[in-house]
Amino acid sequence: MSFLVASQIVLWVAVLVLAMVCLVLARQVGVLHQRVAPAGALSLPQALKIGDLAPEMLLAALDGTEVKVGGVRAGRSQLLLFVSPGCTVCETLLPALRSAQGAERKWLDIVLASDGESDNHVEYVRSKGLAKFPYVLSEKLGRGFGVAKLPYAVLIDEVGRLASTGLVNTREHLESLFVAKESGISSIQQFLIQRG
Repeated sequence: MSFLVASQIVLWVAVLVLAMVCLVLARQVGVLHQRVAPAGALSLPQALKIGDLAPEMLLAALDGTEVKVGGVRAGRSQLLLFVSPGCTVCETLLPALRSAQGAERKWLDIVLASDGESDNHVEYVRSKGLAKFPYVLSEKLGRGFGVAKLPYAVLIDEVGRLASTGLVNTREHLESLFVAKESGISSIQQFLIQRG
């Protein structure tokens, strides 16, 4: 048997082994895909529970306007997004927030919230083009909703009840709050408990 025939046999065996490995890997990817949980906002332990009345507050925005948080809101929900000028993850969420404002404008009001010195926040609002969002500084607001990490979002429904909350690091997490409100499932953790 010549060297050429032997090399052809070895190559065909290698191709068949590689094909088998690809089939096994494809099957394993399918199994892993079924096991991976869907992405959603991470709900943190807090004093307020989903369905509780949100604390009502009347706060002053950076531009001097009054912003009402919570309470009954004639067919509109309210999204509070807690951010900070020094938070890089918060900055990556801004395009998703602008998109949500356009897509959900029929039923959703968005308020940005933080605490600290107003000078930093005024510059942040100006440099990031956030003037169209009410921006409030209130430590009491953050404490009232149990905000411990940023960026954190709270969705309050039309009757002033907590619809969903969670730590939001991506666009998918932010959108999961809207899905949670529509489906009545408050968090990804509750969804996994009910499913399994």
